[in-house]
Amino acid sequence: MINLVLFGKPGAGKGTQATFLKEQYKLVHISTGDLFRNNIKNKTSLGLLAKSFIDQGDLVPDRVTIDMLKTEVDQNPQTNGFIFDGFPRTEAQAGALDTFLNEKQMEISATIALEAADDILVERLLERGKSSGRIDDQDEDKIRNRFEEYNQKTAPLRDFYAKQNKFHSVNGIGTIDEITNRLTRLINTL
Repeated sequence: MINLVLFGKPGAGKGTQATFLKEQYKLVHISTGDLFRNNIKNKTSLGLLAKSFIDQGDLVPDRVTIDMLKTEVDQNPQTNGFIFDGFPRTEAQAGALDTFLNEKQMEISATIALEAADDILVERLLERGKSSGRIDDQDEDKIRNRFEEYNQKTAPLRDFYAKQNKFHSVNGIGTIDEITNRLTRLINTL
């Protein structure tokens, strides 16, 4: 079983690469953003709970997010593994994910950070914003604020997973195929 955590600043190509990895290795892609949207849209008990926090302007507690992840993992018992995208974002979340996976006799195989210079990512996001309609991809100041949030909250996970010998950095610059080939070579060594 292969369980991957994809990291990277906005625009690094996580979604694009997750689509390929999902097909190549027959994995289930779990995006926490999609989980929230689906649970809220379908008015599940966890979705209603998450919405109550969001409506108050609060962050959804880790426990609620982990419970959504547990449900998604439990619904896919025959998979070859999972790609976790957007979670964990903090050391506390990483610890909670490890605990949950250990209970299922599973573990994170590797965490992979797609690395690219901020200026290149800004260009990518501004270009994406022209066609995606995403407001947060159309304003350079908002983009750079998202980078800063990543640097403060998510980047420290590098040390958390490096201590477990599970952190890998992959150059996120190049064509989609070049980046995919780098990821494939890494994953095939796991």
